[in-house]
Amino acid sequence: MIDEAKVKTIVAEVLKHIDLQDRIRPGTVPVGVSGRHIHLTQADLETLFGAGYQLKEMKKLSQPGQFAAEECVMLVGRKGVIEKCRILGPVRPATQIEISGTDSFTLGVPIVYRDSGDTKGTPGIIVVGPKGHVVLKEGVIVATRHVHLHTKEADKMGLKDMDRVSVKTQGPRAVAFQNVLVRVSDKFAADFHVDNDEGNAAGLKTGDMVEIIR
Repeated sequence: MIDEAKVKTIVAEVLKHIDLQDRIRPGTVPVGVSGRHIHLTQADLETLFGAGYQLKEMKKLSQPGQFAAEECVMLVGRKGVIEKCRILGPVRPATQIEISGTDSFTLGVPIVYRDSGDTKGTPGIIVVGPKGHVVLKEGVIVATRHVHLHTKEADKMGLKDMDRVSVKTQGPRAVAFQNVLVRVSDKFAADFHVDNDEGNAAGLKTGDMVEIIR
């Protein structure tokens, strides 16, 4: 006699396996929808939180070695304030704030689209922490959409660092993101980064899969 309950369990496990294999097919990468955040130098971190301060890890991020810290800071612009901006660690050589276009209206700073790290001539802002404040002359960007790939993954796709590709999404609000920067390193894990505005417009959430196309 057939054990129907056991059959259903086996079928469910098989379907899970099939779905998993489909989601990791070559040329696809997971989505990481990025909320506003700030990267700080150690000097700026100590100005905001006190001498010798070290960030406390709240959760690991998709990129190896990176994490969301427990600490947040306040951003003060010409028109408004954002009270909680998450700090991402570890500390970096230069302080950089990544916001969305919507955030720029709230703060009253110009929208400047830049690749991460390219902050020359970008807007400044005041950053406030529990122990002090930092007046940034530049460093506020709306980060351009980009894909992180490990070197081995990039080789399989025929891609190299600083290439530009398109990324196709699925679902009822499917779109094709164009002019997507490819960043390749032995230290990276596959990830397609968009900000909240772009993610909401395309109906994307962290963990969704998208396809890299030329």
